[in-house]
Amino acid sequence: MKTIIAACSQNLSGSRASVQAALRTLLAVPWPSQRDVRSAFQLLAVLQWVLSFLLLGTISLVVLIYLLFTSFWLIPVLYLAWIIFDWDTPERGGRRLPCLRRWTVWKHFRDYFPVKLVKTHDLSPSHNYIIGSHPHGILCVGAFCNFITGSTGFEEMFPGIRSFLTTLAGNFRLPLFREYLMSGGLFPVTRRAIGYLLSQNGTGNAVAIVIGGAAESLSCRPGVTTLILRHRKGFVRMALQHGAFLVPSFSFGENDLFRQVVFEEGSWMRSIQQRFQKMMGFAPCVFYGRGITSSHSRGFLPYARPITTVVGEPLTVPKVQNPSREVVDMYHEMYIQALLKLFNDNKTKYGLSETDELHIL
Repeated sequence: MKTIIAACSQNLSGSRASVQAALRTLLAVPWPSQRDVRSAFQLLAVLQWVLSFLLLGTISLVVLIYLLFTSFWLIPVLYLAWIIFDWDTPERGGRRLPCLRRWTVWKHFRDYFPVKLVKTHDLSPSHNYIIGSHPHGILCVGAFCNFITGSTGFEEMFPGIRSFLTTLAGNFRLPLFREYLMSGGLFPVTRRAIGYLLSQNGTGNAVAIVIGGAAESLSCRPGVTTLILRHRKGFVRMALQHGAFLVPSFSFGENDLFRQVVFEEGSWMRSIQQRFQKMMGFAPCVFYGRGITSSHSRGFLPYARPITTVVGEPLTVPKVQNPSREVVDMYHEMYIQALLKLFNDNKTKYGLSETDELHIL
């Protein structure tokens, strides 16, 4: 009996010692620093944004189709009825939710890169504006962060100005994704939608258009700044028809967020990309960024590179109901010269060298 008691006492002492050793080991592990916690929040903010834009619309569509063949079939039927009733809303000013634009997660999103907005001239609330956003990059991070979220202080820098951002019209046909886009202030890049904001929504509207579009993303790579702009004149015609001032803007660092496999002009892969882009409205780029667990691994998240969006001087545009080709060409050339000046005046301040040039195709 004494032997059993002694053995039990020895086991209890051993267990107590093991627990104490485990606790000492646990306490010896360094706790995450405030910097580590901030980095984790920033990474999660970017992750949810990327997943939302890449997967939210597709997953929502698949789920609703699946529910259609279950006992919950009434949910997709009612939502389909809602979409039909609400079909024109994206082209009639959308449905902005200021609380979503002020969402704290966008501050973490901003700080991940970080993204900065630079003002060079005032914008008067008594006019409307079309802001040309360059370059497109892969996911238009600079344009989204500055013109859709309130994290970089657009409304404080330009009092009385409401910013909007255009995107592919097809995105507003995807369930739930359309609500997500409208709540932030995005709307289709169509004449009807742009015209509504510039003519029936009062003054103080700044409509940002990524003019290069999907075609420009095919040439996106670090160290090369090529814009698709020479034959993109529809935004100038819209500005003239509504008397909206033209404002150039450039996001330095946008092309450094991903690495892309760029296929040369004339190659069969480039031809496939261009045909797909004409059919679907977006280009299937072959790109990669950093992984989720490590910045040294490959994945689909953008690299943490600083982005500085510089908003230039507004170009005064008269209201001309039916502008001639010559008038459109004249203001288009004036816009290009203003953009070149903006680029050359700021390139050395934000990571480029004096010899770097802006190529406009």
